[in-house]
Amino acid sequence: MVALVEKSDPRYFSQTSDKMYDRHLYKVVTKTGDATVVNNWEDAACIWWNKKKILSHIEVLDILTVDRKRQQIGFG
Repeated sequence: MVALVEKSDPRYFSQTSDKMYDRHLYKVVTKTGDATVVNNWEDAACIWWNKKKILSHIEVLDILTVDRKRQQIGFG
């Protein structure tokens, strides 16, 4: 039998919010290189499940926030 992690253990995790949480976009890529970008994991997983024979992979893309867009990149 597997022992569960106790609530007092620092490894214990519980849900902290019921609100939608997704900081990524997901690029679903076919074997021919065509791609579809979706804004949540559920849609990406649904596409993968239904069309996995023609798909190559899924890329996780960061969503750029306003603050991150303002950051200078390189020597600016």
